[in-house]
Amino acid sequence: MRVIARSTLKRFLERMEGHKDHRALKAALESWFQEARQAEWKNSADVKARYAHASIVGADRVVFNIKGNAYRLVAAVNYERRTLFIKWLGTHREYDKIDARAIQHASETDQD
Repeated sequence: MRVIARSTLKRFLERMEGHKDHRALKAALESWFQEARQAEWKNSADVKARYAHASIVGADRVVFNIKGNAYRLVAAVNYERRTLFIKWLGTHREYDKIDARAIQHASETDQD
């Protein structure tokens, strides 16, 4: 898959700098990114086969649990074009305040 907006991951890690689990979060996001980049998902069933705890919240929306579900990553996936667009990343608590089906790519100011 082509993963778009890796900068969203980097900005989030910068925001979490100094947090007690920063190192573990960085490792979890890097692992997820590398796996997603190498993935050859053809549909949401393929995603669920690899990420059993991912939530399919629409025809093109997937919510991934990061670092034991402490964080959530919302992505739009175009299976035909093999493209994954990171729409949002935050803590589980922050996730509870958004609509994963409708959220658009978060700008730097949205993430603060």
